[in-house]
Amino acid sequence: MSAPKLQRSLGLFHSTVLNMIDMVGIGPFVTLPIVMGLMGGMFLYAWIAGAVLSLVDAMIWSELGAAYPLAGGSYNFLKESYGKNGMGRMMSFLYVWQTVIQAPLVAASAAIGFSQYLGYLVHLDAWQQKAVSGLVIILITFLLYRKIDSIGKIGVLLWSGVLLTLGWIIFGGIAHGNFLQPLKDINNDFEWGKLVSFVFGQACIKSIYSYLGYYNVCHLGGEIKDPGRNIPRSMFISVIGIAILYLALNTSVSSVIPWQEIKQWEATKLGNAADKSNYVVSIFIERLYGGTAAKIATVMILWVALASLFAVMLGYSRVPYAAAADGAFFKIFGKLHPTKNFPYVSLLILAGFAFIFSMLFKMKHVIDGILAMRIIVQFIGQAIGVMLLRKRNGTTHLTYKMPLYPLPVILAIAIWLAVFFATGLTIIISFLVVFGSGVIVYFIYARLQGKWPYTSGNIADEEELVEQIGQ
Repeated sequence: MSAPKLQRSLGLFHSTVLNMIDMVGIGPFVTLPIVMGLMGGMFLYAWIAGAVLSLVDAMIWSELGAAYPLAGGSYNFLKESYGKNGMGRMMSFLYVWQTVIQAPLVAASAAIGFSQYLGYLVHLDAWQQKAVSGLVIILITFLLYRKIDSIGKIGVLLWSGVLLTLGWIIFGGIAHGNFLQPLKDINNDFEWGKLVSFVFGQACIKSIYSYLGYYNVCHLGGEIKDPGRNIPRSMFISVIGIAILYLALNTSVSSVIPWQEIKQWEATKLGNAADKSNYVVSIFIERLYGGTAAKIATVMILWVALASLFAVMLGYSRVPYAAAADGAFFKIFGKLHPTKNFPYVSLLILAGFAFIFSMLFKMKHVIDGILAMRIIVQFIGQAIGVMLLRKRNGTTHLTYKMPLYPLPVILAIAIWLAVFFATGLTIIISFLVVFGSGVIVYFIYARLQGKWPYTSGNIADEEELVEQIGQ
């Protein structure tokens, strides 16, 4: 009997669906009022900026994902970029170490958002919200405990609910007859100072958070058919499609509820379930179609949150598995289910952390933490990695080459650094604690395993990397 292994069962359609439901979670619904409160009439610029950064960064992911279509995504990219027998071992280990923390944070954000939005339908005390968020994690884990071909079918079902929800909201604004007014008024509140400060502010963090997930297909690289073509296509289709939906969503809502009113709700927010800004989209539907329709819309938004959580847990569960299967992370994460062929131990451990985080943290802290945990090692690390790989291997073997190289890389690094500092001192310190602990654990682990930098046979990789950086 052959050993269980991942199956390449996901085509372009299924991989794009899983990407998009990862991106469209509860994020755009809970961040919409926050961005309007911070940006005023310039709120659409925030969503455009998020799309631009996502497209630029997707060029980096596409080149790497097409070249190394394996489970784990960034784990493989960092390992190959920095030398798989040298510093790449530490970089990839640090990424997986942080993934065990930040992936559950992403899942927790979806679960917390779900419990908050449920407050429109039923009153929930603080402890009840926490209980609901925990139960949501358990439900999604149950849905994911199956073969990958079944996962694709479930993903399509969940995505249909996402499209119906966004379609209804957008149609409501169009039918209202004032859909284009926010676009006409986009510059009425325009200030260059506000636009510049956006880059270093919370509005930037919130809009970018809502786009995260365009790279989920890279985590599933070992299960994608014809990955050299489908991985890049999936990402660009996802980003462009979601950007159009987000702009239409915000335009539709603000054509019925003026941004000035939503900004006032944010300014007077008390942090309880009665705050109108918690349920902007539900109130939008209520004004157009009444209370019953608003309750139906709220149920559909909750469906969207579940769909996103499903895709998040699916993709990230492959990361520690890939590292463990490669002998670069704790072996327990490398176990596949004996009959269903999926990394069940990795899934259960991440789900356990997500359950705990959903009980402990608030949405704002979770969103800031998600970005800070990823930026330095993952986003900036692999942006630099692309340059190292091109210098070492050339480009003739690449199935996808980013246009305008190296401009996208330079632009991505600059923007990610700005976003990192915008998360604030507390979150940055939290990142440094996680990063520092990861470095310590890696050196202990490497010492016990006899890996870099404790083996003389790996010096060549290290010297090669130093030489590349020096050039």
